[in-house]
Amino acid sequence: MTSDTSGGAMPVPAHTSGPGNTVVVYGDEGAAHVLGVYLDPRCPYCKRMENGLGTVIREAADAGRFRVEYHFATFLDDAGGSGSLHALAALGAALDEGSGPFALYLRLLYAEQPPEGEDGFADEETLLKPAGEVPGLATEAFTRKVSEGVYLPWARTVSAAFERTGVETTPTVLADGDPVAVLGPGGYAVTPEAFFAQLSERWG
Repeated sequence: MTSDTSGGAMPVPAHTSGPGNTVVVYGDEGAAHVLGVYLDPRCPYCKRMENGLGTVIREAADAGRFRVEYHFATFLDDAGGSGSLHALAALGAALDEGSGPFALYLRLLYAEQPPEGEDGFADEETLLKPAGEVPGLATEAFTRKVSEGVYLPWARTVSAAFERTGVETTPTVLADGDPVAVLGPGGYAVTPEAFFAQLSERWG
């Protein structure tokens, strides 16, 4: 957190960068390549991508092949509710516990994503329950930040920043700014082999 609430400045999570700390960074910031990943927590197609590719993407980042820059949207809330916003704020709380807990929490949120028409992520208990499956995440600090909505102002800033990127759909993945296909014709994630073949064509 770069500031505290007593000073009036907006608190922001660890492991963030960019204007207003609206970009979530996973991996070595000195990596030669950047994989931009654009997601909405309530998006069912983002769930499909995360289930199929999320772990292997982060493993490649751990190996130094690229760093991941996550950009989060909340536009599914426009149809009713605030689940995307609250899930994003909870992800911010997870970031304070480390990149590893954030990554596993992100995976579990998508694994337990409520149906698109339900606003389950707006419920505090729905957000806190997966934390119990993440080593080191179910801390008093994490629980307090989720319960008190500490990172809701930051989540709104992140959402506004997403709208300025020009990206119109989620999931979107950009390899050094160039689009990479992550969903096949049926709307499910491409295979890891197909995904990395695209990166090899660009980066060698």
